[in-house]
Amino acid sequence: MTSQPGNRSPVPRRAVLGTALGGAAAAALPGTAHAGQRAEPAQFGGAGSVAGGDRRPWRLRDTMSTDGAWDAFLRGQDLLWTRLPSRWYEGPFLGDGLLGSMVYQEPGANQIRFTVQHGRVQDHRPEFGSGWGTCRLPVGHLTLEPVGTITAVDWRLSLWNAELTGTVTTTAGTLTLSGLIHDEVLAVRVTADGGEQATWTFHPAEAISPRRISEAPPSGYTGNPPWTTRTTADGTEQVLQPLTGGGQTATAYRRTGAELLLSVGHSHPSDTAAEADSLRNLRRATSYSALRRRHTRWWHTFYRKSFVSFPDQRLQSFHWIQLYKVASASRAGGPVMATCGPWLEPTPWPAVWWNLNVQLEYWLIHGSNHLELDALATTLRQNQEQLIANVPAAYRVDSSGVGRSSDMFANRAVGEPGTGAETGDLTWALHNVWLSYRHSMDKALLRDTIFPVLRRAINYYLHFLTPGSDGKLHLPSTLSPEYPVVPPQDTNYDLALIRWGCQTLIESAELLGIDDELTPRWQEVLAKLTPYPVDDNGFMIGAGTAYAQSHRHYSHLLMVYPLYLVNWDQPESRDLIAKSVAHWHALTGAHRGYSYTGAASMYAMTGDGDTAITYLRKFFDTSTRYPCQANTHYTEAGPVIETPLSASQSLHDMFCQSWGGMIRVFPAVPSAWADVTLHDFRTQGAFLVSAVRTAGATRFIRIRSLAGEPLKLRHGLSGTLTVLLDDGTPARTQDLGDGALAIDLPRGREVLVHSGSRPDLVIGPVAVSEPGPAWGLP
Repeated sequence: MTSQPGNRSPVPRRAVLGTALGGAAAAALPGTAHAGQRAEPAQFGGAGSVAGGDRRPWRLRDTMSTDGAWDAFLRGQDLLWTRLPSRWYEGPFLGDGLLGSMVYQEPGANQIRFTVQHGRVQDHRPEFGSGWGTCRLPVGHLTLEPVGTITAVDWRLSLWNAELTGTVTTTAGTLTLSGLIHDEVLAVRVTADGGEQATWTFHPAEAISPRRISEAPPSGYTGNPPWTTRTTADGTEQVLQPLTGGGQTATAYRRTGAELLLSVGHSHPSDTAAEADSLRNLRRATSYSALRRRHTRWWHTFYRKSFVSFPDQRLQSFHWIQLYKVASASRAGGPVMATCGPWLEPTPWPAVWWNLNVQLEYWLIHGSNHLELDALATTLRQNQEQLIANVPAAYRVDSSGVGRSSDMFANRAVGEPGTGAETGDLTWALHNVWLSYRHSMDKALLRDTIFPVLRRAINYYLHFLTPGSDGKLHLPSTLSPEYPVVPPQDTNYDLALIRWGCQTLIESAELLGIDDELTPRWQEVLAKLTPYPVDDNGFMIGAGTAYAQSHRHYSHLLMVYPLYLVNWDQPESRDLIAKSVAHWHALTGAHRGYSYTGAASMYAMTGDGDTAITYLRKFFDTSTRYPCQANTHYTEAGPVIETPLSASQSLHDMFCQSWGGMIRVFPAVPSAWADVTLHDFRTQGAFLVSAVRTAGATRFIRIRSLAGEPLKLRHGLSGTLTVLLDDGTPARTQDLGDGALAIDLPRGREVLVHSGSRPDLVIGPVAVSEPGPAWGLP
């Protein structure tokens, strides 16, 4: 890089309209403690001038407080079709975190396909691995068959209502349709005009791995039995799919007048429970209208939890579609997303991938304030016994792990360090769960999931760390996902995760009040673990193994992003970060979409928003080898949902960052985006941040504390600052320099920060300065 717009020069301490804390006043401040913790005084030092304060009450004027405002705004982000989509990555998609459907032309036919897939439907034969034995299994699809030849479509996927509506024009007349998925029921309503009529057919799929497109079944594999059909007394049709490994998938569907309702059940080990479940789901739905009322109530509540608006129409729409997508694909307590989410298509990857995919899938739920979607955290909590069983028997007394890919129960053995195995994936997944903790400060999540599972994941490493002649601890050969050369030792992927894991265990034990016998060992590892291998080009893959051939993953850079162990706030690290990221992207032949989103987030950390957006736009450039597709999905050899979801996190990283105990508001906004609005953006420490940027300058920041955690804010404001609590009284602050403040903000309180006279505290959409077409096939 020839320039670093993110370089921060020293700034003078600013006058702060609030109460400056120092000396005895600081020592007397009450601290914050969770249940079972001893309260410690908050440590504020230094001062800054006190210039009095405006004690008038203030409040935000939220123009997005009504259903009408949300409907109008999100309507501008909807996907549109005036051409019939012919592939899954062109068409509308519906889902509720379990059941999923994509809509596109039936290949080679004058019909419209509604795929029917379900996140819990899988095989149960682990002896054949995750690609065949515990893989996701297809369910089938519906076809809508008109009388006439289809000549046109006019469809809208409403984000606000999470509903597909529109018309199908044929040579015989018109079909008017609407469709949604809620409570594991696909509901479609079709009315006909002219000489048209709607005919529906359900086509069950063979219950075999979608991996069949890339390889033959493994030796000894036998197919699942054929499906059977039945009709219940009330006319409901059922397709029953028994499984060789035990269990059952059942699809039930019923047509009443213009409406069709369909549900899928899956059970294991029961061979019959799915049959009853699918019927029960249909009975609960009753009708399209009844289901729609519950459905829209859920979605309208969902969207109101946060708001972001920025002037690039195409990217703004993309971001809101990703929120719709992730909520359609995942819910806490449900199955963790496989590579395709609930929308299974032919793919060589019909499973959960733990070495990058699952992590990228869930990042955007944090800033967008949607922890209710965190199936990753609940998956790890619910399957701790399986994580133990995944490590070799000799280590199960104190260790856990997971292999590269698995079913939704994390059923996949992990290899041993020293064999070139990929061993760090569970630890990286736990970093996501740690982020969920940090954004919620939910002590139960820390106590019941993070600490016990991370303790075992790091213990697995500890069995293999060996002191060298240099007095440092070294790790024998492990794989850096998915680099083709295995280092002989000290793979950077694992060294970064070991460092992060030991630091996090020490911090977690302190937070939980646990005097853990392993604390001295974790401290020793941090003191003696070998430094990251580097060369003239930056971070290597591992000892003796340079980054010498293009690779899509950034496994060797985890210490930079997302762990932030080596970061831009460390002046001594800046050159190393810069040349490492530049060298990674100097070798481009094997790059994929997430190579661009990863680079965008790394440059956002440096404060270089213009370079960040340049890399992010490469993901949307149709001249690249693997661009974002028409409906915002993404494909390589098969669907891979994590990449577009991670692009939304790249946008988050431009708008607000909160690593290292510091909230950074608008840290890397591209210079072309003069206006940005954030509202209730969730950060680490369980803060909700609202902020407005106008004409390239931050106008105000409002922060609400949900947990009473220490608040440090890098605000980006200039001039004399006003810092007021929600009752109009000045907040107690400390100027930390470099445009940062420490603010005493008790739990449940809000603080307003601005410079100069008080601006208009309006939350609302910004004007579009970069128009763009709608997503879909408009």
